[in-house]
Amino acid sequence: MTTSGPSLEFIGTATTILRLGPFTLLTDPNFLHRGDRAYLGKGLSSQRRTEPSRQPGDLPPVDAVVLSHLHGDHFDRIARRELDRSLPVFTTPGAAKKLTRWGFGGAVGMRTWTEQLLESGTERLRVVSAPGEHAPGWARSLLPPVMGSVLELSDGTGRPFRVYITGDTLSRPWLREVTDRCGPMDAMVLHLGGTRVLGLLVTMDDGQGADLVELIRPDLTVPIHYDDYRAFRSPLADFISIWRTRGLPGTLRTVTRGQTVSLTSEQSVNLRPD
Repeated sequence: MTTSGPSLEFIGTATTILRLGPFTLLTDPNFLHRGDRAYLGKGLSSQRRTEPSRQPGDLPPVDAVVLSHLHGDHFDRIARRELDRSLPVFTTPGAAKKLTRWGFGGAVGMRTWTEQLLESGTERLRVVSAPGEHAPGWARSLLPPVMGSVLELSDGTGRPFRVYITGDTLSRPWLREVTDRCGPMDAMVLHLGGTRVLGLLVTMDDGQGADLVELIRPDLTVPIHYDDYRAFRSPLADFISIWRTRGLPGTLRTVTRGQTVSLTSEQSVNLRPD
């Protein structure tokens, strides 16, 4: 079953297929199989605990890839080997340089608050690079720079539809600038996991995720990136619990691998992919 409105299909980790009007985007392509190890650099790696719902050969036609950062659990060796290298890949400047060396001629490095535009007839999709912080203080050198993304769909009439993909950022007060600059968010795709490196939190746990929901106040929140790797320490159940305890704003919609959900808060039915 399909939905005519904006939707998200969850493949696993932070890998999704976003269908926004006439545009189809792939996010953070991670196709490693259960038991494979994702290599994260600096001697770090983590084993995958789940199986993704799709492989590159199973993907629908894609207009662009949105890549939050170049880590092995967000762009892996299968993606490097099998994805179409002519696809636009919107990512950080450092990741774009490496992808270009790997032969991905469509890689575009985006500095914070710069944007790219996709057009189809009267519809436009604006992709804005949002700030992010993957690790605090001295630990930043251990991890690659990360970006969030705001996707804004417009047909030139009425208010645009906006989705904020957080990327692997920690919750920080200055992320309020996302809504200050771009406007209110219809949906937020929230990267959780509670990953720790040398004891330091490097992806949002349940508490930080809740803080960001209170800061951004989207109409709808869809959590992802929470159980696929052994490095993830903060399960989805903890986030659901804190959502209820704190009475967070908007609608919470969970999604399982292989499932498609609407990104509009008024539609609560979970939809299956084609």
